[in-house]
Amino acid sequence: MPFSVEFNPPRDEAGEARLWRAVREFERMHPAFVSMTYGAGGSTKDRTVRVTGQLARETTLLPVAHLTAVGHSVAELRSLVGAYADSGIRNILVLRGDPPGDPLGEWHRHPQGVEYAEELVRIVRDLGDFHVGVASFPQGHHRSPDLDTDTAYLTAKLRAGAEYSITQMFFDVEHYLRLRDRVAAFDPVEGAKPIIPELMPITSLRTVARAEELCGRPLPSAVLERLRRAAGDGPEENRAAVRAAGIEIATEMAERLIEEGAPCLHFITLNFAKATSEVLTNLGYGVRAAPVSA
Repeated sequence: MPFSVEFNPPRDEAGEARLWRAVREFERMHPAFVSMTYGAGGSTKDRTVRVTGQLARETTLLPVAHLTAVGHSVAELRSLVGAYADSGIRNILVLRGDPPGDPLGEWHRHPQGVEYAEELVRIVRDLGDFHVGVASFPQGHHRSPDLDTDTAYLTAKLRAGAEYSITQMFFDVEHYLRLRDRVAAFDPVEGAKPIIPELMPITSLRTVARAEELCGRPLPSAVLERLRRAAGDGPEENRAAVRAAGIEIATEMAERLIEEGAPCLHFITLNFAKATSEVLTNLGYGVRAAPVSA
């Protein structure tokens, strides 16, 4: 079973040093690919392009660059794709993107931009020989009126030329399985394309809020209760116990996903390697010396 990891563009020099420590740690575990996110509204555009290019040139990893439509004209989007291509990037994850400042706020199309990720998929595919992925949503996107509509939107992106999707983070494997069933029932051809589940190990109660922000949904009550029991009733949470519970939950989810035939496991790392590495070790992934870069 392959795995992949997601990084975020660093905000400063200290963050960049932390990112590269995580990169080198994961490089020893040989992920199928690594993705680099793109700040809301393109707020980290230049840093994202630079660091993703460095991953392509200076490591043995296969980078996948995120590209979002929000806040950009079609001309700017074409220019960004060109910048990725100049850096040796041929794999792009296309997203409509969240509004800057408030991810749940009202989405506004750029006057010279695109309305839907489906349009951006077509733009990227028309610009050259790129491998394109898109996002999928196990519980439905928060802007979709219902799951049937959400399934139709995902299928449209796949029909436009996307080769796979990576899900939004979730904490109930049943949601992933029902998503897979919905797409296969709606369009068996597109439903055969890989739907990669996204996971994030919880390491503290503080990261629960971050997890809920990233997935746009509250964590399942059973998961929250398990983490709160680990935290204890003292004035401060038992961080070690919460972290152990979070690693255990992520491991159990990953084991179930492997049993159910998920094509890959994609981990949000927040640019830290340790928690994800522990989950992977629990699953039997070995750490080997990284191959020498060319």
